[in-house]
Amino acid sequence: MHILPLSKDPQPDEAEFNAFFPSKFSLKEFTSPKSDLEGADYASPYKGNRRILVIGTDERYLRMENDTLFSTGNHPVETLVPMYHLHKAGFEFDIATVSGNPVKFEFWAMPDEDEAITGLHKAYLDQFLSPLKLSDVVRKLGPDTGYAAVFIPGGHGPLAGLPFSDDVASVIRWAFDNDRHLISICHGPAAFLACAQDGAAGGFPFAGYTITAFPDATDSVTPDIGYMPGHLTWKFGEKLKALGVTIANSEPDKSVHKDRKLLTGASPFAANELGKLAAATLLAEVGQG
Repeated sequence: MHILPLSKDPQPDEAEFNAFFPSKFSLKEFTSPKSDLEGADYASPYKGNRRILVIGTDERYLRMENDTLFSTGNHPVETLVPMYHLHKAGFEFDIATVSGNPVKFEFWAMPDEDEAITGLHKAYLDQFLSPLKLSDVVRKLGPDTGYAAVFIPGGHGPLAGLPFSDDVASVIRWAFDNDRHLISICHGPAAFLACAQDGAAGGFPFAGYTITAFPDATDSVTPDIGYMPGHLTWKFGEKLKALGVTIANSEPDKSVHKDRKLLTGASPFAANELGKLAAATLLAEVGQG
């Protein structure tokens, strides 16, 4: 019996004109019904009241160089696997978006057979659907605001809005000014660019830092297999490097990196390692509360 190869043509998203999901071939290559979640057993979880602020994307569509739209959002593995580790380590979350509109997910990448991950999504579904508006969060930020860390997950959705948001910049600068941890993965570090255009004193706070992030070079070739329906209009890694950031990885691999209070991961393949790093780091700092 002859089996036809999977198509590399992007799949139409019928909810929007000229919008596309990844091709069947690329989904077979880059998604899995189960994540590689492991090691999320924390003998002495946190029992205090400091929370973690998650900044999700409210952007579904990302315009490509050829004017097609990529139907994207936050990658569920990059979002939920690190959250699962932090959840098991005893932390709870506040979830926010720039507009206060629902968090958009790349549900085509959800590990549907992974009950731990789908269960966590269900547990926080009300917050994902009705998140805080980030400007409201910003108005309440101060030295005593009870966030232990800020988490900015990846997926291509963050490229559409977070790098241009003054509210995102305000949260990031608050984290620096108040010695809080920042956690991000894959395309999430594109949000750091918000601090390059907010006009605040002190310059770009990430200059001299080393991170792991999704490589620009990989983004340049994924349209060849229909993961995106076209090429990106700009490269976030290139912009970060121009501002003095070193990107340690050259492949979309499992690598993670800790530079002072900045914790980053390279790709969805790094989600579990980033979750372990983040949970261990925060527990070492705040103890049991």
